[in-house]
This record gives sequence, C-alpha cells and structure tokens, in this order.
Amino acid sequence: IVICADAACSTQLIDGDGTFNVSGVDHFIKEVKLEECGLSYAVVSIMGPQSSGKSTLLNHLFGTNFREMDAFRGRSQTTKGIWIARCAGIEPCTVVMDLEGTDGRERGEDDTAFEKQSALFALAVSDIVLINMWCHDIGREQAANKPLLKTVFQVMMRLFSPRKTTLMFVIRDKTRTPLENLEPVLREDIQKIWDAVPKPQAHKETPLSDFFNVEVIALNSYEEKEELFKEQVANLRQRFFHSVAPGGLAGDRRGVVPANAFAFSAKQMWQVIKDNKDLDLPAHKVMVATVRCEEIANEKFAGFIANENWRELEEAVHSGPVSGFGKKLSSILQSCLSEYDTEATYFEEGVRSSKRQQLQEKLLQLVQPTFQDLLGHLRSGALENFKDAFEKALNAGEAFSASADVCAQSCVSKFDKGCEEAVIEQANWDTSKTREKLQRDIEAHISSVRTAKLSELTTLYESKLNAALSGPVEALLDGANDETWPAIRKLLRREGELAVYGLSDALSGFDMDEETRNKMLTDLENYARGIVETKAKEEAGRALMRMKDRFTTIFSHDSDSMPRIWTGKEDIRAITKMARSASLKLLSVMAVIRLEDELDNIEKTLTLALVNSTSNSATSKSISTIDSLASSTWEQVAPEKTLITPVQCKSLWRQFKNETEYTVTQAISAQEANRRNNNWLPPPWAILALVVLGFNEFMTLLRNPLWLGVLFVGYLVSKALWVQLNISGEFQHGALPGLLSLSTKFLPTVMNLLKKLAEEGQAPSTNTNQSSMNSSASAQSDVTTNGESSSSSSSGSSPAKSVPIDTSS
Repeated sequence: IVICADAACSTQLIDGDGTFNVSGVDHFIKEVKLEECGLSYAVVSIMGPQSSGKSTLLNHLFGTNFREMDAFRGRSQTTKGIWIARCAGIEPCTVVMDLEGTDGRERGEDDTAFEKQSALFALAVSDIVLINMWCHDIGREQAANKPLLKTVFQVMMRLFSPRKTTLMFVIRDKTRTPLENLEPVLREDIQKIWDAVPKPQAHKETPLSDFFNVEVIALNSYEEKEELFKEQVANLRQRFFHSVAPGGLAGDRRGVVPANAFAFSAKQMWQVIKDNKDLDLPAHKVMVATVRCEEIANEKFAGFIANENWRELEEAVHSGPVSGFGKKLSSILQSCLSEYDTEATYFEEGVRSSKRQQLQEKLLQLVQPTFQDLLGHLRSGALENFKDAFEKALNAGEAFSASADVCAQSCVSKFDKGCEEAVIEQANWDTSKTREKLQRDIEAHISSVRTAKLSELTTLYESKLNAALSGPVEALLDGANDETWPAIRKLLRREGELAVYGLSDALSGFDMDEETRNKMLTDLENYARGIVETKAKEEAGRALMRMKDRFTTIFSHDSDSMPRIWTGKEDIRAITKMARSASLKLLSVMAVIRLEDELDNIEKTLTLALVNSTSNSATSKSISTIDSLASSTWEQVAPEKTLITPVQCKSLWRQFKNETEYTVTQAISAQEANRRNNNWLPPPWAILALVVLGFNEFMTLLRNPLWLGVLFVGYLVSKALWVQLNISGEFQHGALPGLLSLSTKFLPTVMNLLKKLAEEGQAPSTNTNQSSMNSSASAQSDVTTNGESSSSSSSGSSPAKSVPIDTSS
C-alpha cells in the first residue's frame, strides 16, 4: 500500500501479520530517490502506546500524511504494522517510520510479540527513535514500556553490533511538573534497565552511552493547547535539520548502510528478529497480575490522596512545624500499604511485590515535598531561635565566641530532635543536608555579627582617637614652638596605647587568631598616626594664615598681651623682627612631620635663608643658603614626611612679607603722627626770646592788674575755641588740610559761642559773685558741647575730642 500527497509518500513497510513489503519498499525508494543519497540520509522511527498521538506528532513534525485517529469515533487502533514516509522539507533526506502502538486491545492480552519485534526492528534500523509517552505514565512499568525496552535491549546486544541510536523520549500532555524533575526520572529508569539487562561477555562493561544517546523533551496537549503544541513542535523540527552532521542528533552514529542497500538490510534484520525466540510472550498469570496489581495500586494511591487525615496534616505543615509528624504520616502510609497487601494477596508474588514497591515509591514521592517543607520550618525556626539567643547573650555581656558556640549547639540539638520526630518509617530519607545548611546559616550569621561587632569596636576606638587627637594636635600646631612635636609624640603615644589596650581587651572574647588580632591592633595604631598626619597636613595648608595671625598677635600686642599704642618710643624694627622670627618658627614646625625623635636643620636653614639673608646677601654663605631652598625635599627628611617643601616655604615667606608689610607701615605712620601731635610747644630758644623781649610787657601787666582779667577771659575764650575746633586734630593730617577745615568751622563756632554767652547774660542774677562765676562756667560748658556737635558735623574725617576746661586757675 502506497499513499502519496503533497510530495510526501507513506508506504506500509511491514503489515500487521509481520510480512515485509518488498515491492512497496522498492517503489518507495524510487519515489523519494533514496538511492541517490549515499550515506547522507537519516532514519527516524516512533514507538509508544496505542492512541498516544504518534501519527499526529509525525505529521506535524515532519509534514507526513500518516493516518490519524478520529477522536469522535472512539479510541481504537489506527496504525497497523510499520509504515514509512519521507519527511517534507528536511535536509538531508530523512525517512520516518510509524510503528503500531503498544498495549492495544485489538491484538488481545496475550499477543505482545509483534510489539517487541517492531521495537527491536526500529532500534536496529533507525538513527533516531522517538518514544512517545504520556506525562502521567512516567514512573509506571508497563505504560512506560520498561519491560519492552528491557527485552529489546537484551536481544539487540546479542543480535546486532552497536550503531549509537538516539533515544528521544517525547513526553506528551505535560503537567505542571517541571521538565527538570521529569527528565532525571526517565534517565534513571533507562539506566536501571540497562544495568539489569543480562549482557554477553563482549559487552559486560559496555556503558549505555556506547549504544544510545538519551534525549528528553516535553510537549503540551494537542487538544487543549493546540497553538502552543504547534509552536513547540516547530522548535523541535529545527533539531532534525542536518541531524547526521557532527553535533547533530545522530552525528555520532556508526555502521551506516548505504542508501541503495537500505531495503535489503531492513529485510534481513526483520527476518533475524522474527526468527529469534527470545521475544516470546510472558506467562498469562504474570500479565494478569501486572494489570490487576497496578489497578489496585492506583486505587490505593488515589485513596491516599483523598485521605482526610493526610490532607489535614499537609495543610498543617504549610503553616508551620507539626509535632509528631513522622508517626502520624507513617500510620497513614502503613494503612494504605496494608490495604494493598490485603487485596493483592493472591496474585503472582514477583509482580505483587514490584507493584507494592512502586506504590510505596509513588506515595513517598507524593509526601516528600511536605516532609521537606517541615524540615524547612524546623531549620528556619532553629535559625531564628539561635539569632534571638545569641543576641540576648551578647547583650548580657557574655564573650562572643563562647556564646556563639553554646547557642549554636543548643539550636542544632533542638533541630535534631525535631528531625527525629519527623522521620517516616517507610522512608530512609537523609536529613543531613538540611542540618548542614542550618549549620552553614548559623556560621554565616555568626560571621556577619562578628564582622559587625568588630567594625563597631574599630569605629568606637577610632572615634575616641579622633576626639583625643584632632583638637589637641590642632592646638599644639597653632602654638608651634620647639616643644610642639615632642608634645604631639607624647600625646600620640599615650592615646594610642590607651586605644590599643582597650581594643585588645575587647577582642579577647572573639577567639581570634594571633595574626588577625595583631593586624587589627596595628591598623588602629596606624589610624592614630594617620589622624596626626592628616591634621598636620590640614594645618600646613593653613600655614600662611597661621603665620599672619602670629605676626599680628606679637606685633600688635606687648608682653602683657595688651594692644600696643604707638607713642613714638617703640622700636618697630626690633618688634617686626621678633614677630617675623616667631612666624618663621611656626613655618619650620609645620614644614615636616616629626613623629620620630629625629633632628633636622630646617629652622636654621629657613632663618639663614629668609631672615638673615638681607644683611648677609653679599656673602657666598648666604647665597648657598638661599640656593638650599631651591629644592623639593629637605635634607635628612623622607619625602613622605614633608608637608611644605623648601620651594613652597620660600614662596610662602615672600607672600607673608608682602601681606604683613602694610601692618608695619601703618605702625610707622601712627608713630610719626603721634610724635607730631605731642611736639606742639615752640623750641626752647623761642621761649627764651619771648621771655627776654616781653619783659616790659610783663611788668606793665603787673602794674595794671586789670589787664590780667582781660588776659584771663581771653585765655578762656581761646581754650574754648581750641577745644571746639579741635585744632590739634585738624593739623594732624597736615597744615593745608587743617587750615581749610578751620576756615569753614571758625565762624559758626564763634557765633554759637557768642549766642550762648548772650543767653546766659539775660538770665536773672539770684546769687553772689560765686554763683555768677558758676553760671559762666556752665555757659562755657554748654558752648563747648555745642562746639563739639558743630565740629563733628563739619568734619567727617576727624571726630573732635572733648577736653574739660580747668576754670580754677
């Protein structure tokens, strides 16, 4: 029989009675031009239970036209014998064989010889064998074709040489169970079958991989998820392109028959298979026992799933640990297995035991996730208990390592006790992995807490060092002198030793190795040193500001820290030199870090080069000293200890002198002005001339005392005008500015004075001459006050000073 449609021909290779169709195969080979392919062709076959969708899968996968079952007419045998067709659109030429389904009712209970024969033929001829099976049959015996494969493997090793066939298990109608969980079960079953097969002497140690490559894929339901099924089949189809090339599905096949000898080779293999007696049927009672025991096992499995006690126990485990879980579940499982034993007592013992073992494995596989959930609850609860107990122990002041060991041992013991209560009698499950994970979690938590505590201790003592060193070091550098660095070294040594001692005492409870402990203490010492070095670098960056502050303090204040008043008697040159020397001292102290007791000549070098260079600039010694600052390093000082290089010192000193020059100039100006203000009397010779030349006038005054009164009144008026006009202050800035200022203020001041005198004269006289004199003094004082206001308003540059007039003379 040959059926052709759309360039895809299907031919019955072997009919249902086991007859090889020689003429049909020859016609098929000519139609598909197989003879022209040489070795570049592949043979794919499919086997599996009846009505499992094998033909449907081939038609979608390879574009063939095998007859498919009509679901509306019921489930029945569709493919009889073995059919062959060429795959459409796949290179190289790929021939596919559709085998009659296994376990079909049409052949009856006792006729499985053809199933074994066709399966052996497919494995012997094909490069790739698709084993079609339902997802829910994984783990079963007959439905998963285990006995069939066992017999076929055994006979194949005896009849044919290994040709490296690829077994691709196609899991149909996959459920929610991930493929990652199904694939190991299949591979383990195939390996068990291979290990159990009696092998000839030549293949005693031959591994499964020498005969077969095992692949596992999963497809969704064609009826329920047709579009997803077609998409998955389309992806699978891509794997059959260039399947015989290196790296392809059949890239490592061996013993390939040329295409023109395919028909002859297939016919000979079928004849050998038909003549072999090892493929006879098993005993009838075994088949009956197999079917009935499997039905009983399935009933008991379904009953266990519906068991109310099991459902309540499973629900309780989802919420948390359950006390007595192992005993309760063991009782339920034992009841289920006892019921199976009662109903299957009279069936063949080997089959009964095998199915009981399978039932027990399925039950244990069902309850294992719940058991694992219970272990997870026990582990998480033990871990939380450890964390709480460990934290309380640390808060109570207990040693870190001792409390960690005690709490860990206590929590692990409680976990072990919980595992003992959860153990199921029917299973030999190992809880050591969960216990090891709990121990790893505890160790990880201890490590994290240790790290956090050590970090807290380190931070605590570092903050103490910061508080103990930063401020004092800054203060010592601010008052830089010869004792600055010795004091800093003493401070660093004292505070460093205190911090190291405190940290060492705190680390005693951590059970640390000596190397790690010493490293932490050394790091703390280095940190203290780093604080001093960092603060020294900061202060060195403010060296110019500090130098100017020190210069201003010394230059503008005397030895009693009182502000200087430049009266003209001070030696500004000496004061300036002293202030600059003090600033240079500060610069020399800040130039380098001196945390070791080592001598250097930095101050001497700076003094010779910057302070004494002016007077000695002509000498060669001074020139060499100045040249010594033309360097980026100091003699006898390591570069990493240098804060201010010689070149930078020279630049800072130049900038310092420029910025303090104005202060010195102002002091000199103030001294000269003060000297001019105090020198208002005429020279001695002028005074002598006045006495000699004015002798006659003096005698005239003695002879006429009235003139004394006139002169006294004139003196008072003159004194009042002197004070009101602030003549000495006006002439402080020069003669011409003083005259101009007085010319604008003289007339208003005189008018104001006369006005006050007039007002006082009009007031009634109520007392004696003494009262009149007091009134005159009061008027004079008012005139003085008004004169001051006028003077202040007319001269904004020099405020007038109020000087009291002594009227007693």
